[in-house]
Amino acid sequence: MSDKTIRLRKGKEESLERFHPWVFSGAIESMPEDIDEGDIVNVVSHSGALLGKGHYQIGSIAVRMLTSDNTPVDEAFYTSRLEHAWSLRRNLGLINGKESAFRLVHGEGDFLPGLVIDIYGKTAVMQAHSPGMHFARNIIAKALTAIENGRIKNVYYKSETTLPYKASLDPQNQYIIGGFDTDVAEENGLKFRVDWLKGQKTGFFVDQRDNRSMLERFSKGRKVLNMFCYTGGFSVYAMRGGAEKVVSVDSSEKAISLTEANIALNFPGDTRHEAVAEDAFKYLSAMPAGSFDLIVLDPPAFAKHRSAIRNALRGYQRLNAKAIEKIAPGGILFTFSCSQAITKEQFRLAVFSACAQTRRKVRILHQLTQPADHPVNIYHPEGEYLKGLILYIE
Repeated sequence: MSDKTIRLRKGKEESLERFHPWVFSGAIESMPEDIDEGDIVNVVSHSGALLGKGHYQIGSIAVRMLTSDNTPVDEAFYTSRLEHAWSLRRNLGLINGKESAFRLVHGEGDFLPGLVIDIYGKTAVMQAHSPGMHFARNIIAKALTAIENGRIKNVYYKSETTLPYKASLDPQNQYIIGGFDTDVAEENGLKFRVDWLKGQKTGFFVDQRDNRSMLERFSKGRKVLNMFCYTGGFSVYAMRGGAEKVVSVDSSEKAISLTEANIALNFPGDTRHEAVAEDAFKYLSAMPAGSFDLIVLDPPAFAKHRSAIRNALRGYQRLNAKAIEKIAPGGILFTFSCSQAITKEQFRLAVFSACAQTRRKVRILHQLTQPADHPVNIYHPEGEYLKGLILYIE
């Protein structure tokens, strides 16, 4: 596809000059009639100065910027960006074993907006969130298997649910390169079965790795309740941390099966763990007060769009109030929001309101966020989506 040119309205170039990676549709003055979703476009100011290149798409975010200059967006471009991303993870000490689990590309945080790649051992699971990255998937897959002396052997493309529905792209989840190798990946010495074929996201939530380690340090001798457990990550860490008892709750039977498989993989025959398929609110409402002295609330995104923020905040307040009401005196609550549309301040206010509602004395022990392999581009603060609090409840 040849580069086409989008011209911005007067004054609308300022955000790009501050290196923000998005061009909103309202900022555009003119563009070619023959432009297609996924095209690589030149973006120029009202006066015609080149501001960079990006992927065009229909919607409020019209262009996701890939460069701030005239660098060609080709196989060499993707290889270079992937090599830089790999180097960062290696320097962080995340690439330390054959079956390591980590995020290699975190969209704008790795200067590849619209692309997410998680690594599980020798398999890369790739998700496109923009038509442009969808069309570049084969080039990206080839580049993935070329870096680090060909360490990545398999590339699984999983974008059926992540691409804009208006684009009518009909993506197929499939192996682009290689095939099934093993579904076991390692994180901090613990093993997890990862279901990238049918599981949520890329099959595992690597973004909670550091927070799971934090929970392990708080777990010794405690009765732990892991709500919205999915694959049981927090539960496995709590078990290793010496928890007296761990109960994992999720409304999905498939999630409960994954949790039980991961507990068995790390602690075969251990009777401290119980898994329950139940709605979170129903379980919290029915359980006797004081049953647990460490509770994890890690729900799915309550607000995926700004229109849902109000209801989401009410949901966070209600959920946290119920947990704070039921937790034992001296209990510790790990509570999270993964909704990008919810700010840290909004989430904290919702939790504050929940605390006030219960009239219990509560202190913040730690404020949590996403790990270093989910970097935030300093010019794109919207990339800081995961926020959490560790609370001590008297």
